[in-house]
Amino acid sequence: MEHDDGYFDEPVAARYDEYAAEMFRPAAVDPVVDLLAELAGQGRTLELGIGTGRIALPLARRGVPVHGIELSRAMAARLRAKPGGEDIDVTIGDFATTSVQGTFTVAYLVFNTIMNLTTQAAQVACFRNVAAHLEPGGCFVVEVGVPGLRRVPPGESTHVFHLGETHIGIDEYDFAEQGLVSHHFQLVDGSWELSSGPFRYVWPAELDLMAELAGMTLRDRWGGWRREPFTSESEQHVSVWATPAG
Repeated sequence: MEHDDGYFDEPVAARYDEYAAEMFRPAAVDPVVDLLAELAGQGRTLELGIGTGRIALPLARRGVPVHGIELSRAMAARLRAKPGGEDIDVTIGDFATTSVQGTFTVAYLVFNTIMNLTTQAAQVACFRNVAAHLEPGGCFVVEVGVPGLRRVPPGESTHVFHLGETHIGIDEYDFAEQGLVSHHFQLVDGSWELSSGPFRYVWPAELDLMAELAGMTLRDRWGGWRREPFTSESEQHVSVWATPAG
């Protein structure tokens, strides 16, 4: 069920860092921060879907100014409660359409967050919104999974992407609408709880077209934050589009 905070209401926000603990480890965070800090240089950065500050806080500790857009007040409150969180400005709103003051050298969307926009129109609007906030030559960085349709058995529409003692994850695909619902069964205090959220999967070439519609061009595409080559076997990509220079 969707609330004012979207699908990231207080119960989700309260457990988010614990649930995504692997993504908070230095091995997952440091390569992201290294690349974003390099791209930003002396400029400002804009994080879309800043959440609880997994990337924003360590990036800010590197001396890189960060402004965030976040739909969920509950997630933003968790960010503000952390050391250094009060120093990061957060605008509450839909990152596809929300405007903030100033321009930025880098805008970024990590951890599949572009898929939280569940229509093609919203994803296109996001690219246009980002382009309007970037300086000439500025970069838009997106980390997102390559749609895993090859892992779905023929004639079926679901894929078990995680099977553990305390968590079971199942993706349910709608091939006609290019949508999916991720179902998470979590063992909490001895009982199984179900949470589900809708997403729209998107292909790399489709993202390139969205960027072109927004006046940006592809600069780089890698298979990960350490600049691994992007190949036919890559399960994710980190792509960088740029606005025209000066």
